[in-house]
Amino acid sequence: MDWKTMLAYISGSVDEELLLRNEYLVAENRILRNQTKGRLRLNGLEGAIQCRERLGGLLRFYHREAA
Repeated sequence: MDWKTMLAYISGSVDEELLLRNEYLVAENRILRNQTKGRLRLNGLEGAIQCRERLGGLLRFYHREAA
């Protein structure tokens, strides 16, 4: 258990179910990263969704690079 998780448990400020869900997602991401090699190619819609989520709606248009 890392120090951030331990601090959250001690302080009681974070819901235990939320902590368990986050720990599961961290483990799942670690497994998926180990299974993938190199970069993932996204289609236009996937790239647009990724940009919108990362930039919080600041980007209005997504232009895919020419292959």
